[in-house]
Amino acid sequence: MSHATAPVGPALVTGQLAAQEAGVLPATIRKWVQLGRLAPAGRQGRAQLYRLEDVFAAERSARGRG
Repeated sequence: MSHATAPVGPALVTGQLAAQEAGVLPATIRKWVQLGRLAPAGRQGRAQLYRLEDVFAAERSARGRG
């Protein structure tokens, strides 16, 4: 019997999904990158990918809770 294994490392999401998860607009994700609050963790084609944990940390920081 084979067992599926979970992917190694954190899941990466697009800016659109990152924005939805953080409850902000995609433009806010782009602004956080410009301000240095958030760094892309990878790319898929032209799209930048982000770790959700990094997105949530940037969101907390932007709202003054971090």
